[in-house]
Amino acid sequence: QLNMAKKKEAFLKEFKEGPLQFKPTYKFDLYSEVYDTSEKKRKPAWTDRILWKVKNLSEVASKEGEFPEEENLISVTLNNYVSHMSYGISDHKPVTGTFKLEMKPLVSDPLVVLNPEGEWSAEHDVLICYSAVPEFTSSAWDWIGLFQVTFRHVKDYVTYAWVEDDEIASNRDSKQVYMSASEIPRTGGEFLLCYFSNNLQSIVGISEPFQV
Repeated sequence: QLNMAKKKEAFLKEFKEGPLQFKPTYKFDLYSEVYDTSEKKRKPAWTDRILWKVKNLSEVASKEGEFPEEENLISVTLNNYVSHMSYGISDHKPVTGTFKLEMKPLVSDPLVVLNPEGEWSAEHDVLICYSAVPEFTSSAWDWIGLFQVTFRHVKDYVTYAWVEDDEIASNRDSKQVYMSASEIPRTGGEFLLCYFSNNLQSIVGISEPFQV
């Protein structure tokens, strides 16, 4: 039925689905893996499905004439597509999909370049040197965070410094801010510095990994 609908309905044609490598997920007797034994004896069917479609920015922009169509900025890969037969509270078995999402940056060069100054340890306050491209507009609410190299979210910072409140030196080409020694982890390890832009609500610069 879904395949027939995809042939007829234009909006469904661009949706993708992974291979159905699991048994039909409907209709089961409750709390069992037995297909419908009621008087209706419904035919088993794959009624629970996951479809996806990626609407890329390059796709939209090219239609509006902003720039030629380029390689997609977003790609999605289906890692697995499975049913879960152990659930029995419904006559359907739930289906899940796990996806890998890759997003390419809209700019190839960072807006802010960051460097840790000198040796970093919890024994003394440390310095951060950074510079921004001329077109970058900073905010009083911008901050630079210290992250472990394995961080996964902007809120995973170990500590941070406000770019304005903690600034100690500035010239046309670069600025310096300090970070308090009391916040530096004594256990040490490999870390990164990340510049968070309040205006863009995203990280716009990441340093090379360094040791604390």
